[in-house]
Amino acid sequence: MKLLPIERRTGLTREEFIENYLKAKRPVVFTDLARDWAATTKWTFDYFKKEYGHLEVPIVGPDFHKPGPNYMKSNLTMKFGDYLDMIQKGPTEYRIFLWNIFDYARDLIHDVSNPTITDGWVDKYPFMFFGGAGAVTNLHYDIDCSNVFHTHFRTRKHIVLFDQQQNPFLYQHPYTVQSHVNPLQPDYEKYPALEKATGYETVLTHGETVFIPAMWWHYIVYVDGGYSISLRSRDNVLTQAKGLWNITRHFVIDKGMNTIMGSKWKTWKEEQAVRNAKAAMATAG
Repeated sequence: MKLLPIERRTGLTREEFIENYLKAKRPVVFTDLARDWAATTKWTFDYFKKEYGHLEVPIVGPDFHKPGPNYMKSNLTMKFGDYLDMIQKGPTEYRIFLWNIFDYARDLIHDVSNPTITDGWVDKYPFMFFGGAGAVTNLHYDIDCSNVFHTHFRTRKHIVLFDQQQNPFLYQHPYTVQSHVNPLQPDYEKYPALEKATGYETVLTHGETVFIPAMWWHYIVYVDGGYSISLRSRDNVLTQAKGLWNITRHFVIDKGMNTIMGSKWKTWKEEQAVRNAKAAMATAG
């Protein structure tokens, strides 16, 4: 496998971004896209604990993808302040994933704004993500197929990206937008096709934003305990249609079969992913 550095830019203009990154579907790290946000100075661990530490929040851990009726559901809640204390103390696999804090703390939304770098913002889903050092978000691409502008705060976050041309080598589970390979510690004996993949990587630091084009795979590791926000913009009509299909097959087929078949369904998906990768390798020669 080859991982190339994601280009980093300061002072990128709207015209250049749209022409060279948005239309071209190329990732880029903005060092200054969020520099005028109040969030970059206001959002500290102490601030969140003082103002919103009383909130009850859903926590996900290493069993998030465990097959069965609780597949991809949170089965643990705790006080937000207690969770923040936990991720500040040291490594933990527990994350807050796809929880819309703005539904419970509406004032926070005024601390960020949609950048003028592009249009078509999806204002309904400005999700925040929290995780402890070592916590991992498995390789996937976003189910709704939006463009993502992911900004990190305070600490460091390792991001690995792959475009759709790498699909044959990534062992995608059928009826999902997921893969369970680890591109930072690739097991070529178990997943030999992975060796043919080419991706991109970067480590985000405080206030930096990575642009993840629609349908690009991403694997994320919290280097330190911290938090991020994702703003989303719509891509073209075709990818929006793919997003609707992804949502349908996930909630109807994948979740339904998990409830019915449990671990047998996961085993079938893993076996099918291996078969597909073998076929791709044979075709590629």
